[in-house]
Amino acid sequence: MTRLTTFAAALALTFGAGAAGAQQSWNMATPYPDATFHTQNVREFVEDINEATDGAIEVQVHSAGSLVEHPEIKRAVRTQQVQMGEIFISLLGNENPVFAVDSVPFLATSYDEAERLWEASRPKIEELLAEDGIKLLYAVPWPAQGLYTNREVDSVDDLEGLSFRAYNATTSRLAELLDMQATQVEVPEIPQAFSTGIINAMVTSPTTGVNSQAWDFVDNFYDIRAWIPKNMVVINQQVWDGLDEDTQDAILTAAEEAEERGWAMSREEADKQKAALEDNGMNVIEPSETLVEELNAIGERMTEEWIEDAGADGRAIIDAYRE
Repeated sequence: MTRLTTFAAALALTFGAGAAGAQQSWNMATPYPDATFHTQNVREFVEDINEATDGAIEVQVHSAGSLVEHPEIKRAVRTQQVQMGEIFISLLGNENPVFAVDSVPFLATSYDEAERLWEASRPKIEELLAEDGIKLLYAVPWPAQGLYTNREVDSVDDLEGLSFRAYNATTSRLAELLDMQATQVEVPEIPQAFSTGIINAMVTSPTTGVNSQAWDFVDNFYDIRAWIPKNMVVINQQVWDGLDEDTQDAILTAAEEAEERGWAMSREEADKQKAALEDNGMNVIEPSETLVEELNAIGERMTEEWIEDAGADGRAIIDAYRE
């Protein structure tokens, strides 16, 4: 085979998606380890694609940021460095505040509320992704975020002066409104930051608490359900447009099943990991009515601030969510 025909064959493999008899190998970048339920769900999703297309599309999952680091996954999908990717949605909040709606504190604090918020925000998120040549396939939530601290907390006054782990503008603003001192700390640094006194409070999921072995450095987990953030799985639009209708339908069906399965997995994960915190000696505590009321008031203020940043699109999303 000549070099020219070899190149032509490669083009057919890359861009001939959905053509009869054309087999394709895709790459998918994900940011989380294989033990994470999101990654487990992704692997089931790609297996369903392979089965539904009779092996015509084979997707290789590159987990734990092994191929593309998390902040670069969206760009990698847009430029076809990879065909698909998984992204923590609010990571894109600097591009447009709409992407951060699921991380607005105390706006949606139950899975039912999170689902309604997703229904309200999904069309705009799809529109924003489409502007960058990316198609949304599905989204799955993390368990609700809880408060970790050694201090007993019955009201927001009990949080004053704590050194609080921040990892984005929202958590820094939350610390400010709660009279805490925000300190930037990434997930791998959490145990050392607590043990050295750099921080003595954080808000994160029970999953991250277990993965960080929070019981080694903190006593209390307050189940304040501050917000329920999500990951989304996306595909390059040009790759998608190259698929025939039957293949598109097969992938959309697999995506719908992955979303339904992922939400159920998240609910199970929340219960399992809170139980793991308790089994390892932590106090898993329901917040007091006073604390809930005060946190909700702060949430209202931060929601209005988010609407101001997001403009008319933000107002429309919140209005639809609250209908």
